Amino acid sequence: MMDEADFAEWQKKVEGTNISSTTLLATDYLNHFNEIVMLLEMVPDMPDMMEDCKEWAPKSYQDHFRDSAFSDKELAIEAYDHVPGRFRRPFEETIDHMNAIVARANGQLDALIAEGNEELLRETANTVTLSLQRFMDVASGIIHGSAKTMSQEEIDAALAL
Repeated sequence: MMDEADFAEWQKKVEGTNISSTTLLATDYLNHFNEIVMLLEMVPDMPDMMEDCKEWAPKSYQDHFRDSAFSDKELAIEAYDHVPGRFRRPFEETIDHMNAIVARANGQLDALIAEGNEELLRETANTVTLSLQRFMDVASGIIHGSAKTMSQEEIDAALAL
């Protein structure tokens, strides 16, 4: 279990930055998922965007910041090791769900493009992006200190695309 004094020290370190002093997490990480959502939204109108979707790959929180231009990236990378489990566990589970949705969606959308089923392609892309948005909302809430996550039933429904 993390030392509360250590956590309090880290909360002070991130004050005045774009890193939440409540959780030690930064919403900038969600830009990684905003990118794939935008790409997936374009696929029905521009099926060749599927190649870009397939090139998108999951990226850990710390790797995202290592590769970013985020002003406090070193602090974000270091602070992640001090995020309390009450935030880190649900955050990482939410990210895992989003990565799974993207992986499955890429396969589904690729198959629909090959079949030429434009209506189902549009419907599936829309469902996938809405599902990813819901998970991003949950992740954002966690980053800002909310303990509210999705119920197992909601998660199962979102993952059963």
